Amino acid sequence: MLNSARLIFDLQRVNKVIQNISGCLDPDRVAREITEALVLEFNCAFTRVWLTEPDQQSLRLVASSGLYERIDGDFARVAMGTYKVGKIAKNAIPFLSNHLAEEGWVKDKNWAIANGIHGFAGYPLIRQDRVIGVLAAFSREAFLPEFLEVLQVLCMAGAIAIESAQQIQQQGTMTVQTAIGLGNALSLSDQLSNLLTTTNLTLVGTEQNLSTSAAHVLIQTTEMLNQFACSYCRLTYGDRQIDLTSIITMPPLRPHQVQPW
Repeated sequence: MLNSARLIFDLQRVNKVIQNISGCLDPDRVAREITEALVLEFNCAFTRVWLTEPDQQSLRLVASSGLYERIDGDFARVAMGTYKVGKIAKNAIPFLSNHLAEEGWVKDKNWAIANGIHGFAGYPLIRQDRVIGVLAAFSREAFLPEFLEVLQVLCMAGAIAIESAQQIQQQGTMTVQTAIGLGNALSLSDQLSNLLTTTNLTLVGTEQNLSTSAAHVLIQTTEMLNQFACSYCRLTYGDRQIDLTSIITMPPLRPHQVQPW
């Protein structure tokens, strides 16, 4: 059974990570922030993030923290569907095991034994039914059931931040209006209101021109709110800050079903 108190504590730490990656314009840096946090905050032995290449045929290692920090080793490139990481990317199914050395898919069981690695957790980074990457975490201790819930929230936010950064890099020096498709017709509040499907948006204050990254974060966050049946959403323009406040419905806590391989 999930430990509710532990889960709340872990999600508070995840929230700090999400704050650090919000608005980041470099996809690789977003990935690095995530892997570093899992090592420092969640005591992982090492963690990695691969991003899907444009051809959708392979994954590229962009961040590695903890026991291994190089990103140019044997697993710098992983073909879609090969090894555990490639299978997670291909099937979009999370995986957790606390007996890594006993798993048949492990390439080097002696490595796991020598380094005392017992736990492995892999989670796909998904945006709009498309896998844009995979996160993998290794631990010397058994992962608690709550850890997959932590990865779910972290990977959801991470996928949004990475996709936003990728889009901004592709757009280069485009203006905010062009980058988010507003043109001269719709304001940001109109765009957010159109995105919301479960509630109406409340606007407080006078709208201002935003940076490209800030506008994308607000749009992508609003899209995510629909997944949680958002029942209230307010966009507030202050003198020095902008707040997006919402109330969402969380599913009841239950034991997490891990997909066998």
